[in-house]
Amino acid sequence: MRTAASQLTTQKDKFSLPDGIHYLNCATRAPLSRTVEQAGHDAIHRDSNPFGLRPDDFFSGAIRVRTLFSQLINNPDPDRIAVVPSVSYGMAVVARNLPNKPGIRAGQHIVLVGSEFPSDVYAWDRVCLELGLTIKTVPMPEEYPRGPRWNERLLDAIDSNTALVIAPPVHWMYGIRFDLEAVGQRAREVGAWLAVDGTQAIGALPVDIGTIQPDAVVCAGYKWLMGPYSLGLAYYGPAFDEGTPLEEGWMNRLDSNQFHKLMDYQPVYRPKAYRYNVGEHTHFVQMPMLEASLEQLLDWHPERIQTYTNELMQDAWPALEQLGCQIEPLNGSQGRSHHLVGLWLPEHTDPMAVQQALQTEKVSVSARARALRIAPHVYNTPEDADALVRVLTKVLSV
Repeated sequence: MRTAASQLTTQKDKFSLPDGIHYLNCATRAPLSRTVEQAGHDAIHRDSNPFGLRPDDFFSGAIRVRTLFSQLINNPDPDRIAVVPSVSYGMAVVARNLPNKPGIRAGQHIVLVGSEFPSDVYAWDRVCLELGLTIKTVPMPEEYPRGPRWNERLLDAIDSNTALVIAPPVHWMYGIRFDLEAVGQRAREVGAWLAVDGTQAIGALPVDIGTIQPDAVVCAGYKWLMGPYSLGLAYYGPAFDEGTPLEEGWMNRLDSNQFHKLMDYQPVYRPKAYRYNVGEHTHFVQMPMLEASLEQLLDWHPERIQTYTNELMQDAWPALEQLGCQIEPLNGSQGRSHHLVGLWLPEHTDPMAVQQALQTEKVSVSARARALRIAPHVYNTPEDADALVRVLTKVLSV
């Protein structure tokens, strides 16, 4: 992986975004780069003639992707990576195996941060009912700045009655960071599992499995991994090594690449996280696309992406604050990120109406609850930041 020493310049020429479009919305869906797009076209062309396809071809693409994703999150063991179709699937694996957690007992709770993405909330309803667990939600503070106090409340919520903590590196709506190294340490102290939804961070923000030491990390591929939809990746630590998968895919068993022996039914799984792969995880078209996007991200480097997006938007934030907007300040691992920023609009402003006004002027952002979510990337230029400020100035000055 390229180091963060050299600075990134705009990568707009590597994308097919039309001129005049100001796409500051990677947190909703990343545009595919030309390289990823070409990888998809090439894969479709190969699929038009499957003559000569070998058994190992069903496995090799995913092996390469596991290795690349492991490099991105500083995971030394690619066998701990599973191919999943979604965050809901990856979190369902955690829920399925929670009854096997040592020391689990009725009356314990699962800790969530407030206003979390639905896939990280719905996953626990059934297992809570079955095991007699409750949900403890840590709401976002009203006082400003919110990050340090929210992190403090999260740590305070983790105690000897905590069975599981679900926390993201970056809040999906507001861009506020959580100090997952501290959260992981607290979880280990009380014997709780830590599951991380890395979807809104991994690829654009440095995320280090070695320092966080989570039990599970799940990441959709179509946002900051900049790959295709319906394909994601998940890390499962040693707690899941002998766990129960959601489905019994034939490819997840030992020696499953020996097609001439498939009727010699194999009771033994391939090691570690392999049992949690979704069925048909080969994804002959999508896997080469994800491989290309991961290679690109490793070259760009998440730290360099943070630097680029910081410098891109650094003049926009003060201008928007002068309009009465509010932005979480920088505060290390407890402040805001650079690639995903929640912009709180002035009171009595309708975020959906503002989003529509921006869309009319070809500026794409997302309205999320009380804020606009601004999500720049390396394909953005100063013209995009200027367009955001220009349109908001017109809308909010009325």
